[in-house]
Amino acid sequence: MRPATYASVLLRSHMRLLTPQPKDELLALKRSIAVLASIGRNINQIARAVNQQQWPSGPDPAVLAQMFRVLTAMRVQIKALINANLASWDSGRGTTRN
Repeated sequence: MRPATYASVLLRSHMRLLTPQPKDELLALKRSIAVLASIGRNINQIARAVNQQQWPSGPDPAVLAQMFRVLTAMRVQIKALINANLASWDSGRGTTRN
């Protein structure tokens, strides 16, 4: 992002009491949700193989379950961040701080 554009975004957010994410950062957050979902699916497949004894010396199922819970929590938190960011942009239109 060019410095002038970044300064403009920063100034707008300060004047309207918003917490905006620049477009590139917002896209990176959205991509991270997809990556976390993909990792979660892979962990699920590994857990399924371990539980069906296809991989008897595989990782501990409890560890896999904990990893899956952490990935899910991360996805939820990132989605909440994105939604809060989008809501702040919508609610900030037309209002300024006095």
